[in-house]
Amino acid sequence: MLRVLVVDDIPAVASLHGRFVSAHPQCELVGTAGTGPDAVSAVAELHPDLVLLDVHLPGFSGLDALRSVRADGSLVQPEVIAVTAARDVDTVRTARLMGVQHYLVKPFTAGELHARIDDVLAERRASAAVAGSLDQQGVDAVLRPVTKRPLPKGLSRPTLDLVRTALAELGSASAAEVADHLGLSRVSCRRYLEHLADDGECVRSLDYTTAGRPSTRYTVAVA
Repeated sequence: MLRVLVVDDIPAVASLHGRFVSAHPQCELVGTAGTGPDAVSAVAELHPDLVLLDVHLPGFSGLDALRSVRADGSLVQPEVIAVTAARDVDTVRTARLMGVQHYLVKPFTAGELHARIDDVLAERRASAAVAGSLDQQGVDAVLRPVTKRPLPKGLSRPTLDLVRTALAELGSASAAEVADHLGLSRVSCRRYLEHLADDGECVRSLDYTTAGRPSTRYTVAVA
């Protein structure tokens, strides 16, 4: 379960993003903050795993708040998704240099946020899988993923690998079953399963035994 802190200076927006967070099955909203100084204090007090960080804040900017957090060796360093209306290249570049791997431009939907959260979860699991001493190959795998065919916009390699592995374990499953198996959002899992089906890695079929509309099942393709 990810403990999430939402940072935004507009209360209505912070509340909306908090509801988005709470709707994700693997997230717990632990608090909100509305200024740069409050964001730093909240990280120190609440120890979040993930911060949804607005860039433009009163007091000092979200990036300055992140800089303060990164400089404090006593703090457990959270993952960060930069959430902002800022589209300028310099802001994005600065955020990347400070370790921000995910960036969302306002306004965005709950599904778009959940996709980024799923990426964070997948990356944490991938890092945990190679925890401990690494040889050069292991270091390269963590820091520089193997170059493969580019994925469609909005999909990430770690989450795709996670969904592929889950489907292999289940053999045949719906998007809802894969989502429950992984603790990810159903919308995200459906997108990844559709990508696997388009690539011929699994086969779609309709399940008419479910109540209401038939559901789509995905079955690992036989080589």
